Amino acid sequence: MKPLRVQVAAIARQLHAAGWVANHDGNVTARDGARFVATPTATSKRLIGDRDLIEVDARGQVHGAGRVFGEIGLHLVVYERRPDVGCVVHAHPPHATAISASPGNPIERPFLAEAVVSLGPRIPKLPYAQPGEPARAALAPWCELVDAVLLGNHGAIAWGADPEQAFLRLELVEHLAKIAIAAAPIGGIEPLPEAAIAPLLAARARASIGRAADRAVATAAQLAGEPMPGSRAVVACAPAPHAAVPTVAPGGARSAELVSVVREEILRALRE
Repeated sequence: MKPLRVQVAAIARQLHAAGWVANHDGNVTARDGARFVATPTATSKRLIGDRDLIEVDARGQVHGAGRVFGEIGLHLVVYERRPDVGCVVHAHPPHATAISASPGNPIERPFLAEAVVSLGPRIPKLPYAQPGEPARAALAPWCELVDAVLLGNHGAIAWGADPEQAFLRLELVEHLAKIAIAAAPIGGIEPLPEAAIAPLLAARARASIGRAADRAVATAAQLAGEPMPGSRAVVACAPAPHAAVPTVAPGGARSAELVSVVREEILRALRE
């Protein structure tokens, strides 16, 4: 496997080659231990090599030479909410960006089953927010529910376990946007039936994609705004291992084993 910096630089150049960035647009980061490698600001992605990347900490402070881009907060909030994420990519793909700058969002509700499994139950369009805390606050609630969003008047952002997966998710968003725009003159796209979403999210969970293994069914119910048919309340004695939920340890040597058993039971129920 290529070194992480080489992968990040290659994705940056691929953004330019695809026509998804111009001038100094777009940025890529990847988790490297406790810090992150990132594309520098004020540099065309066409020119990025692995030696051009900068290093930032969890507060967005640069260690070494270089200057960080203004949207670093968007990347960091994803990493904070998603310990499983290893890379975040932001760009301005033309079709997705056209939707991000238009009144509607024809790709919000899924119309391809594959998109549900790869990205989650919807592709939200966030309202425009200034870089910094307003942008972070707008993105934060969606980080655990989906793996890509449209940023109002600001393109799209996607995340994944590694640079390739994050890029492919952004590619899928642009592909869906292109289909939706092509369908507009013939009546627009027709979303999948609501009843199809929960089984697809369960398939997402079985594939251990994103955070679906923990939240697939709950996500479907939350987005529908009402209890799912046949759903029932669940009382758990332990959160998922990566959940940022305060707990009170019951004590004893078998606490870790209990957490594991609860998680496996949740996954088993999703597979049925």
